Amino acid sequence: MNKTDLVAAMAEKAEVSKKDAEKVLKAFTDVVADALKNGDKVQLVGFGTFEVSERAAREGRNPRTRETMMIEASKAPKFKAGKALKDMLNA
Repeated sequence: MNKTDLVAAMAEKAEVSKKDAEKVLKAFTDVVADALKNGDKVQLVGFGTFEVSERAAREGRNPRTRETMMIEASKAPKFKAGKALKDMLNA
């Protein structure tokens, strides 16, 4: 399912226009991204939790030249599914 399909499904389920559903989806992604950027986590009970994962600096290898190089520390978004979502998928 891509973004267009998701917007169409949301519009149908909520009985709103696709334009309104797209605005809501955009607002949701913006709010979650801003919260993660500020170091907060977003927890949706029954669905899951969005949080930031810290990756330590490490040594890597360039696959083309096989020379060793340092990979800088970074942050990455992480999603952990909630119990209700896991149960629904496994039912």
